[in-house]
Amino acid sequence: MPRLLLFLVALIALLVPSSAAPAATPQARSTAPTFNGGVYAIAHRGATVYVGGSFTAATVAGRTYPRERLAAFDSRTGRLLDWAPRADGVVRALAATADSVYVAGGFHRIDGEARDSLARVHPTSGDLKSFRHTLAGTAYALAAGNGRLYLGGSFADVSGQKRSNLAAFSLTTGVLDRRWRPAADDTVHALAVTGPRVYLGGGFHTVNAVKGTLRLAGVNGVSGVVEPRFRPRVPAEVRAISLDPLGVHVATAGQGGRAIAYGWTGALRWQRVFDGDASAIVTTGGITYVGGHFDSACVTERNGLKGGCVDGARARFKLAAVTSKGQLTGWAPTANGVIGVRVLSVNHVAGTIEAGGDFTMINGRDRRRFAAF
Repeated sequence: MPRLLLFLVALIALLVPSSAAPAATPQARSTAPTFNGGVYAIAHRGATVYVGGSFTAATVAGRTYPRERLAAFDSRTGRLLDWAPRADGVVRALAATADSVYVAGGFHRIDGEARDSLARVHPTSGDLKSFRHTLAGTAYALAAGNGRLYLGGSFADVSGQKRSNLAAFSLTTGVLDRRWRPAADDTVHALAVTGPRVYLGGGFHTVNAVKGTLRLAGVNGVSGVVEPRFRPRVPAEVRAISLDPLGVHVATAGQGGRAIAYGWTGALRWQRVFDGDASAIVTTGGITYVGGHFDSACVTERNGLKGGCVDGARARFKLAAVTSKGQLTGWAPTANGVIGVRVLSVNHVAGTIEAGGDFTMINGRDRRRFAAF
């Protein structure tokens, strides 16, 4: 080969990146607050990020502030806001609307006032608002839509009214919805709303005793009737749900966690297997982001008795990203810890992916329990 041609080939190789090369390691933004306990829930209202969990303090720019299981900050600057209602137990779910932040979890009081697992808080002042119910069980998930606040968990009674792990309240009056009362026969861990449909995920066997609703189902957001066309086959307990124009995505636990994409009829589109539980999932721009307890993404869908990858693996420490075709991307920040990531969220104002959990480091840097990429 002539020397000039050899030189041109070498030059092109230097200038054009290989398609097989991994993406640059994503770095967590240093402006976001860190927390001294786990982050379980994230919600947004404009540029404001609300977080809930088991923490009692937040740290920004080296200064620590008391924040009892609830906090808020400006996602553009990282500035911690004065919004600081105090919960006396773990906050597991948040839902933000134009005029309120709804809170659910294992607490009994907010700012010293009785609130049994559910509360409504002003989005800027943090003042407690009128919304008081009792819950015979545990709250795990919240979602807003169709003029309602939807609640999922492990409970049998809401304010003296029988409800089987699901309930809804009017966003206008706060009253328990008497019409929307689908019944799941076991725990509901996740909720997602799109238009008139509400998708439910968890450890249940059936919803409304309808066959084909094992662990994942869709119901009408007004009547509670099970969506007849959506019949997925989910291999393990669902921990989180995300939606995009193509369908429903879930993160599952079980013998090695999975991220699974279904079409609107429940037909399988793709799945990725990990060597530990997948507990969080979000989808944006055609990419699905997954978080959990795993340390590896399996090359194939096969794994062993303890969840280990059988046919080879790629390192993915608690975080991974998958294309719309189910292919693993090069996005691979490294989070530490056993539990790892509990929740993921898309911040459309800041243009970031946010992660909360029990990790303390991201890529070897101090990012205690919250990170934004």
